Amino acid sequence: MGVALTRSAQWTAAGHGTATLEVTPLNEAILKEIIVFVESFIYMYPREAKFVFVEPLGWKTNLEPSAFGSGYVVSENTVKSEEVDKNGEPLLFLSVPQIKVRNFGQLSRLLYIAKDRKLKEAQACLEANRDPVVKILGSDYSTTKREDSSTFNGLDKMTKGDDPEQEIKTNVAMLIQHLDMHLLNYSLKHIALEIRLNPSAIKNDIDLLKRYSGKGEQTVLESIEYTSDYEFSNGCRAPPWRQIYGEMCYVLVKPHDVETLCITCSTEGVFLNGGKTDDEREINYERKGKIYKDLITILREKSATFSKNMAKQENTFNEEQQKEKFQPDEAPKKEEATTKADSEKTTLQKNQINFGRNPIGKRLEPSLNWKNTVDLKDRKSLGRDTQEEKHARLEKGRPSVAPGRMQLARKATDKPEEIISESSSESEEDEEPPDHRQEANADLPSEYWQIQKLVKYLKGGNQTATVIALCSMRDFNLAQETCQLAIRDVGGLEVLINLLDTDEVKCKVALLDCGQNSSEPPQPSLYETRDVEVARCGAQALWSCSKSYANKEAIRKAGGIPLLARLLKTSHEDMLIPVVGTLQECASEENYRAAIKAERIIENLVKNLNSENEQLQEHCAMAIYQCAEDEETRDLVRLHGGLKPLASLLSKTDNKERLAAVTGAIWKCSISKENVTKFREYKAIETLVGLLTDQPEEVLVNVVGALGECCQEHENRVLVRKCGGIQPLVNLLVGINQSLLVNVTKAVGACAVEPENMMIIDRLDGVRLLWSLLKNPHPDVKASAAWALCPCIENAKDAGEMVRSFVGGLELVVNLLKSDNKEVLASVCAAITNIAKDQENLAVITDHGVVPLLSKLANTNNDKLRRHLAEAIARCCMWGRNRVAFGEHKAVAPLVRYLKSDDTNVHRATAQALYQLSEDADNCITMHENGAVKLLLDMVGSPDQDLQEAAAGCISNIRRLALATEKARYT
Repeated sequence: MGVALTRSAQWTAAGHGTATLEVTPLNEAILKEIIVFVESFIYMYPREAKFVFVEPLGWKTNLEPSAFGSGYVVSENTVKSEEVDKNGEPLLFLSVPQIKVRNFGQLSRLLYIAKDRKLKEAQACLEANRDPVVKILGSDYSTTKREDSSTFNGLDKMTKGDDPEQEIKTNVAMLIQHLDMHLLNYSLKHIALEIRLNPSAIKNDIDLLKRYSGKGEQTVLESIEYTSDYEFSNGCRAPPWRQIYGEMCYVLVKPHDVETLCITCSTEGVFLNGGKTDDEREINYERKGKIYKDLITILREKSATFSKNMAKQENTFNEEQQKEKFQPDEAPKKEEATTKADSEKTTLQKNQINFGRNPIGKRLEPSLNWKNTVDLKDRKSLGRDTQEEKHARLEKGRPSVAPGRMQLARKATDKPEEIISESSSESEEDEEPPDHRQEANADLPSEYWQIQKLVKYLKGGNQTATVIALCSMRDFNLAQETCQLAIRDVGGLEVLINLLDTDEVKCKVALLDCGQNSSEPPQPSLYETRDVEVARCGAQALWSCSKSYANKEAIRKAGGIPLLARLLKTSHEDMLIPVVGTLQECASEENYRAAIKAERIIENLVKNLNSENEQLQEHCAMAIYQCAEDEETRDLVRLHGGLKPLASLLSKTDNKERLAAVTGAIWKCSISKENVTKFREYKAIETLVGLLTDQPEEVLVNVVGALGECCQEHENRVLVRKCGGIQPLVNLLVGINQSLLVNVTKAVGACAVEPENMMIIDRLDGVRLLWSLLKNPHPDVKASAAWALCPCIENAKDAGEMVRSFVGGLELVVNLLKSDNKEVLASVCAAITNIAKDQENLAVITDHGVVPLLSKLANTNNDKLRRHLAEAIARCCMWGRNRVAFGEHKAVAPLVRYLKSDDTNVHRATAQALYQLSEDADNCITMHENGAVKLLLDMVGSPDQDLQEAAAGCISNIRRLALATEKARYT
């Protein structure tokens, strides 16, 4: 009734935050099961039936008072149960049409009274109480707080002491938990009958795509991975409460030409979901866009590179797909599956909790034959024990499954049915069927074992063996997850880091840059050369491993940053390249950026920008690009003289990879105004303008991003125009690269602040191109285009006429107020503020319904949106009866709350909006009732003159209304 309702049942939004149960066979079946449970409660569990809910379950009923008989006090419009709680409150109270029920006993009787309306009453109750467990047991038992659990919160806190009330509450909680599991299992069986796409077909497609994925231009994808390593017995990887909706698994796909796609594979087809949530542990399951018939179809549409490369591989791919469908060993697999199913059934029977000692269990067993799930804590501890045992076997030389290997082979070793409950004996827990190990071994490629052997040589070999092992490791594709797991599982990352920190004195004459001050280059001996080669190969292997987030963390925790900082002082460029490459990869993580600052690594990165080695220059620039997200790092680059070499490298355009890295570093460094001044001094802006044509997209994105930052200043906007930069910028507005469009719209918008620039943009049809980008499906592009339109409208010669010339343009802008993206909403509100300066345009957008849409946004806590929304409301008040309409649409009270913000810009915009709204008497009353006067009085003394005037004007209008009311009362 808790988890089952929130996850198993199928709901439809009904507006105003409510939802209704869809009319489906599954929902009807769930309701009937719940009715059977509640009806039998009063007879099966009389003690628990008297347990009083923490809050009553309330809903609108169609039952008439006359339907109630003995045991109830009935009047014309009300019914009270004679049964009351310890405070004398009735446990059932009906005041037509609202009914409130406080225990299962009364719910059971109510269903009996409802007779043929049981289903309707149950549906109404559940629709009105989406999380009934909270009302029954309290907020500690919420089912909606955690989407990652098949149970509800608080069950693991329950204890059975001497308190009889607590014992009864525990019993009730257990009964609801068993009902939930029954309903989930029931629903899964129901869903299984409706499957169209199946887990096996999806798995085959993903496995095939993996074979054709990897680095390089000819592969179809960069990578494709499941979001979960755990596979259920039915082949699905989605949690049970999502399998209810037909979802089977979720995959993260990284094409070569677009951002990572998070895709849901369901029985209906495949579709984009909302991606990973902020904490990176959950999936936003909401569907984004249409449903496609399979993975190949969706990827063809989303990625042009995939479609092109897939066409080249299509014949081979289709042949392998057919082989996967018709494998000769299919019959033996079926036989094996049957045997395994019988085995799992026996295990499951063993795993049922023994209720013999618990009286509630004795009553539960005859009525409902529901299976109990394994306790999560027991499962985790058992999993740890199993790993410890396997590592112990590894030390003895026996085959085992390492942690990373367990991730790859978990479907064979971590079935929930094979987890043993508390009632199982210790001997059963210690058993490990040998066929599981064999199955796990079969799932791992030979590279896994070969790399682990090489790491063992690194651990125990002499210097010659170490060099050979490291060079051999480089022959493998260390960017692949399997290879990285192999290194990590056997402790290879620590070994690699230790190699870099060797205590060999001879290896330290090379790493610590001895002889750097000598007038002649050092002549290392054969042994010194070999030691340097050991460290270089170690750094190279570490660089390859650093592409994985888990490995980055392992390197950091193993003390890798101080070591890398020390290695940056070497004069051996072959050593520096992998060291800087590792830093470049790791700097994408915030924790690393902080450590990089602390270890004074930026100074050495800047120093190596002056190297003659192009690859080293590239990686140093890329590392600066990653680190320069932070303001302090941007300042450090300037203080250590890094801006000048970056500016000088702009003129060397033959190496596109280096150029992309350099322009990226300049872009990020340009976020600081002091750096922009230096770049202008070094003539970098003129060079950037020259790079706006005939360059790869990755270079253009960075060049335009840098110009967008530089053009925040007047001198640079003029400089871009004089260098002929406006036209190539406008030309880039017709592209399809989302990152490029975001940056170019920002740059064009920054240039449009200058009236002379705006004339050129208008002549080149740039405003129309910006307006068309409001239709772009990517929210960042929409928002950036809307921000760019603001200075365009503000500085255009005849802005009103220009805006009206775009057919359907005003309606498009107003409709964007329906977006759920805060940045889009804020930018559109800012655009509307500028559009509404023209009375004719204001009249048009009013006709398109701008007032109710703006009013609907008023309940927001986002200060950026608040500011621009308030400005838009203030401007829209200046037409017709819009002031009155804003009041009618409940926009005034939320606006008053904006005055409590900490942002002065929000205060100013809000006071101006309230001043305009206060011209209507009803709005003045609403403001006064919501405490606006006291807040506005404090702002009359603000140093911001516009805020002073608006606050004073609003107070004056409210006061004038109050005086008029008083006068009318006395006359």
